[in-house]
Amino acid sequence: MSDPLARAALAAYRFAGALAYPLLGPYVGYRVSRGKEDSGRRRERYGYASVDRPETGPMVWVHAASVGESVAVTPLVRAIAADGINVIVTTGTMTSAKLVDERLSDCAVHQYVPLDLKPSVGRFLDHWRPDVAIIAESEIWPMTLLELARRRIPQVLVNGRLSDRSFRRWKAAPWMAEALLEKLAHVVAQSEVDGERFRLLGAHAVTVAGNLKADSEPPPCVVEDLAELQRAFGSRPRWAALSTHAGEEELVAAAHKRIAERHPGLLTILVPRHAERGDAIEKLLTDAGLVVARRSRGETPDHTTDVFLGDTTGEMGLYLRLTEIAFLGKSLAGEGGQNPLEAAMLGTAVLSGRYVQNFRDSYQRLLKNGGARIVRDGEALSEHVEQLLDEPKTLQRMAVAAGETVEEMRGALSRTMQALQPFLHPLKLSIGLEQRGQAAWRR
Repeated sequence: MSDPLARAALAAYRFAGALAYPLLGPYVGYRVSRGKEDSGRRRERYGYASVDRPETGPMVWVHAASVGESVAVTPLVRAIAADGINVIVTTGTMTSAKLVDERLSDCAVHQYVPLDLKPSVGRFLDHWRPDVAIIAESEIWPMTLLELARRRIPQVLVNGRLSDRSFRRWKAAPWMAEALLEKLAHVVAQSEVDGERFRLLGAHAVTVAGNLKADSEPPPCVVEDLAELQRAFGSRPRWAALSTHAGEEELVAAAHKRIAERHPGLLTILVPRHAERGDAIEKLLTDAGLVVARRSRGETPDHTTDVFLGDTTGEMGLYLRLTEIAFLGKSLAGEGGQNPLEAAMLGTAVLSGRYVQNFRDSYQRLLKNGGARIVRDGEALSEHVEQLLDEPKTLQRMAVAAGETVEEMRGALSRTMQALQPFLHPLKLSIGLEQRGQAAWRR
């Protein structure tokens, strides 16, 4: 790292972190009080491990910031662990911790990611002693990258993506981008656009593998809960608005009213991106004259219910299986969009606003094949939902096209594993040598 601006900026970051470290207790405590941190495991955020490191064998550290990244790396973690390599997975949210526990507890250890400060990161690395660090998507934490580089631990970014906003921000400080990205031994990007952006910002080795989320399993659900709700819904016409953000629930409420004029008995499933907004959304809906049943209260919709409010976390697999039509939020009132692949792999017709730049490649493929449609506003949303309810054959064609698109996109896992082989192969060799040594000792 030769750029003086980068050296000065990182030194300032390190100094600010040292000043802030004594104040982290109240900060983490505040997050615990808001339900954003696990009170029983808060010490993990300071790098204190809550479990022992395995006594033998190499260790790979996989970091996935939140739920989306955790879903993406799940098949990757299983593939690495299948070779006998120890894996520790870190995440930053309670919902992603729950997902990792549900899907990977049989093959990996979970810890909360340490705060990006030298004492926390150093403590974490001293305990776990990873041989390779694998980071998902776009988690670039300066102190973590610097500490890993100082210890000569190879760092690989997988399923890498750079949104338009992130790319503009990094381009505004190219000296900083290069100083950090040069620490990465390899970047495995989702798309050609992402790959080119990483190259322009200073990443040395970049390959394109596709989106790991296409190789993941559909989100699970509790079969008994699904059966109960299907009985309650009966044959009512329905559609879903999923992962909505502030400003989109009003559009959904208005769309429900318009569609219900021609489709009596319509049931709308509304699942906000942030479940803690449930009270505010319920008030918005009731003020609009709609009858609401809330999942968080265990309420089952009856014939009077207009909107089933899915204000819970970790149940997207349930909500997706209850509908054949899904509008995905953060795309009309917000910007960036939501991942459409989970809906597509369950054969759901996807509707979205036009602001989907965070998932541009997936939407381009779905749109090309006819598995998704872009709506310009709330009125257009209601028009498209109405058409799909009126035309079952059109709905079926969209659902089939969505599923076929996911099948076309599969293969990212094998390509990513191939890119990781220079880093994982020596670990597998060390396992073989260790096993042969143990066998010789027993003889």
